[in-house]
Amino acid sequence: MEYKWKTLSVTAVGTIMSAIDSTIVILAIFPIAKDIHTDFITMVWVVIAYLLINTSFVLSLGRISDIYGRKKLYNIGFVVFIIGSGLSGLSINGSMLIMSRSIQGIGAALLTANSFAILSEAFSGKSLGKAFGINSIIWGIGSVLGIILGGVIITYTSWRWIFLINVPIGILGTIWAYKTLRESVNKTKKRAFDLTGAILFTTGLLSILMGITYGMLYGWSNPVTLILIIISPFLFSFWFLWEKSYKDPIISFYLFKNRAFSYSLITAFIQSLALFSVNFLLIFYLEGIMGLSVLKAAYLIVPMAIVTSIVGPFAGILSDKIGARVVATFGLLIQTSVLLLLIGLTTTTTLLTISVIEALYGFGSGLFWPANTSIIMSSSREYGVVSGVMNSFRNTGMIMSFVLAIIAVSSQIPSYIVYELFVGNINGKLPSALSSSYLIGQGFAFTVAMILLIIATLFSILGFEKQKVNT
Repeated sequence: MEYKWKTLSVTAVGTIMSAIDSTIVILAIFPIAKDIHTDFITMVWVVIAYLLINTSFVLSLGRISDIYGRKKLYNIGFVVFIIGSGLSGLSINGSMLIMSRSIQGIGAALLTANSFAILSEAFSGKSLGKAFGINSIIWGIGSVLGIILGGVIITYTSWRWIFLINVPIGILGTIWAYKTLRESVNKTKKRAFDLTGAILFTTGLLSILMGITYGMLYGWSNPVTLILIIISPFLFSFWFLWEKSYKDPIISFYLFKNRAFSYSLITAFIQSLALFSVNFLLIFYLEGIMGLSVLKAAYLIVPMAIVTSIVGPFAGILSDKIGARVVATFGLLIQTSVLLLLIGLTTTTTLLTISVIEALYGFGSGLFWPANTSIIMSSSREYGVVSGVMNSFRNTGMIMSFVLAIIAVSSQIPSYIVYELFVGNINGKLPSALSSSYLIGQGFAFTVAMILLIIATLFSILGFEKQKVNT
């Protein structure tokens, strides 16, 4: 077997773990909250702590992998993720679970930054789209498995196994990665890790993301919210000035002179900001408006995951042939039409209609993600840094999308109802007055998301130019 296909098999293990984890936790929120006797705010932190830590550390860890080797860092990522998963499964209260999910987030950051970098290094330029297209199959399979496994685990065993299941998978992944991957240290020039720059960037990003989360949960006039949001620009300013004067910075700013890279990065951020919360809101809708259980509601995400996994490989191959920018832009146009359909959801919309909309959503995602990722990752040979920047932007968009969705819904219906929807504890449909209010909030969130996607599409179009690869 060629080395590049071996690397794809290695990264597939990390991808499938991340994909399973992204859907399985949503299904287990109610049994977790009930078992460890915790509240809505704590459960939001359980969901968002993983993303916060992942987002804040992925750039620095990507840079470290460029300097010290991706194989080492990828294997460490498996080990840290296994430890975080094990501790999550053994958690006895909300605080321990949040801490354990944070450890998982560090492991995920190591896996994510290096996964994209390993693939980019193994596959040559004209087959890069194909690699990310195949990767989308694995993500789709993992998402479906997350729902199926989540349902089986929650129904027949304990919620703790949604985390503990990662331990044997992670051990197998670690062994396979250790045996298969080649080391990739750049020995041609001496490089030093910019610890000061890493600390400034990480604390600046963590500060703004924590500030936004605090604002959602505790109010925008809360002193901690204000302090976190106010200090973030100062930290980023200090970071920028430091990086400009440091000889070997965390991010080489010449990257942003590449129009294709910069515009694709902005497109990825706005697309994540617009769409990450869509399935959260749909699950709320299916619970509160359709009267489904959270598990049955999650089954309606399956068409999206299946179609994404089918379309992804063809999108990757097409990207290599006609240009990734064309494919990515077309994917955004399809997703914009999906949001237009979602705005029109009512109390009488059928489940078949929801399934078709989700399948169309998956079609757009299957086109956009492999193509856009290919553009970004082919912009520089510093794959760890490029992957870190890309995932920082995408994850920041995801967190902000989640926060905006919760705010939009909470502005129309009481907070305790939002909590019941969030943990999946709604028995039957909401009263008609609350249903109407919820639909107003949801419609507003989807309208904002559609406007954002139109802006993302414009950036994608403006990014058209001959691709350059920086060295």
